[in-house]
Amino acid sequence: MTSADVATLLDRARAWLSEDPDPQTRSELEALLAEVEGGGDPDELADRFDGTLEFGTAGLRGALGAGSNRMNRVVVTRAASGLAAYLVDTGHARGAVVIGYDARHNSDVFACDTAEVMTGAGFTAYVLPRPLPTPLLAFAIRELGCAAGVMVTASHNPPEDNGYKVYLGDGSQIVPPADAEIAARIAAVGPLADVPRGKAGTVLDEEIVDRYLDTVADLAVDGPRDLELVYTPLHGVGGTTVLRVLEAAGFREPAVVAQQEQPDPDFPTVAFPNPEEPGAMDLAMALAEERGADLVVANDPDADRCAAAVPGPHGWRMLRGDEVGALLAHALLERRTEGTYACSIVSSSLLGKMAAAAGQPYAETLTGFKWIGRVEGLVFGYEEALGYCVDPEHVRDKDGVSALLLLCELAAALKADGRTLTDLLDDLAVTHGLHATDQLSVRVTDLAEIAAAMERLRTTPVAELGGLAVERVDDLALGSPELPPTEGLRYHLADGARVVVRPSGTEPKLKCYLEVVVPVHPDDGVDAARIAAAGRLDALRDGIKAAAGI
Repeated sequence: MTSADVATLLDRARAWLSEDPDPQTRSELEALLAEVEGGGDPDELADRFDGTLEFGTAGLRGALGAGSNRMNRVVVTRAASGLAAYLVDTGHARGAVVIGYDARHNSDVFACDTAEVMTGAGFTAYVLPRPLPTPLLAFAIRELGCAAGVMVTASHNPPEDNGYKVYLGDGSQIVPPADAEIAARIAAVGPLADVPRGKAGTVLDEEIVDRYLDTVADLAVDGPRDLELVYTPLHGVGGTTVLRVLEAAGFREPAVVAQQEQPDPDFPTVAFPNPEEPGAMDLAMALAEERGADLVVANDPDADRCAAAVPGPHGWRMLRGDEVGALLAHALLERRTEGTYACSIVSSSLLGKMAAAAGQPYAETLTGFKWIGRVEGLVFGYEEALGYCVDPEHVRDKDGVSALLLLCELAAALKADGRTLTDLLDDLAVTHGLHATDQLSVRVTDLAEIAAAMERLRTTPVAELGGLAVERVDDLALGSPELPPTEGLRYHLADGARVVVRPSGTEPKLKCYLEVVVPVHPDDGVDAARIAAAGRLDALRDGIKAAAGI
């Protein structure tokens, strides 16, 4: 950096410091300023002020700390003020906004700041009574008739992160153009001292929690309840809620992983608090092995996702998100639940075949529940990243609590018949073909590498991937009558196989979603189909890596 650049950076940092109400981030920034003023390396300070943390369809998410490119009270106050201005401009002045928060560092502080800004702008602000699951916030928006909702959470991000998720009055996450319109109003917020602040809203009592629990428990139908369960909330906020729902539905109390039972924003037992990550479920599966359990179930830290593991001939294994999606869809189709069954374009195509066989409508959406929750006539939606919506009438978002309950109910019914979830997955493979999915994620240090890979794929067409002919390529950036434009490519291959390549929306990664479909021959069985599918997936992985140059 030139001396002029450093001087400009120091001016920006000092201006920020003059507005920051948080003693911790003020102290942090003062130390960085002193270091740079004394001739130290300015890179860390520059990174903290490298633009503004971007507000998009996921709201805000980033590392905690001082600076415009971090999550902190200044950024949150500006976000709340911009959201309030948007709500006023779209006809919701003096409406109600409900605010929830998880157990991450500063979540309660950011929730309080948001409530004070909302009341200062003339809104009624309701605050959930304690750290609670994200789906409970989505439920409360519709239950209380609010104009919007805010959930302070970074879901399954690392412990140093936090985030700010915005919902509108229909209980769904924001989509374009609302995100850009809110972002424009955030950018227009003037000095923080000019943002009016009122009281910290009304803290709701436990009645709203009870109403959510009753609504979830009512999803269960009469049936067997003999099931030995192991559960982990992964140091998150799902524990108490899940235990109460299972009890209300008639299940025995599960064995809970003691080391992960209580909310802990540092997530001390896992490298990454996401049940999809290697090692995250090890303690739960070890406890299940010790107890001779039938099923392991888990939530991510804000309990909007549900994961499961089952015993097999080679020990316990995690079910893939697509497998859980198929099982939940089967449970609802068996109940003759009528309406649209939907999933994201990177999820398995099996759901479409199951819906068609039952005579029910099917829809594909872009990735994210902000799109799935808006499907007309939705009765079930899922995405492969462990997100499931089984009761869109009440929660138009992924809900790891209700999904967990329905999966346990299905497992108990199968156990009563001497069968397992794995047996049911085998049945679905025999009926519809084995749909095997996998994912390749390439993390980069320079985002230009992702753009370069996408450019190579667009300018150098491939005739085959992994030995399967490419029958059609959809450039998702062009959009279609069914899908809004988004950056990505979808390859339709022979034999029903598919590859979708897209940049991650939240991390510096290029993601490739793979699927192959292998018929199950009566003489060979499902195991032979699995072996064949594994080989095809390996070949697809190598093929797309070579084509993208990654």
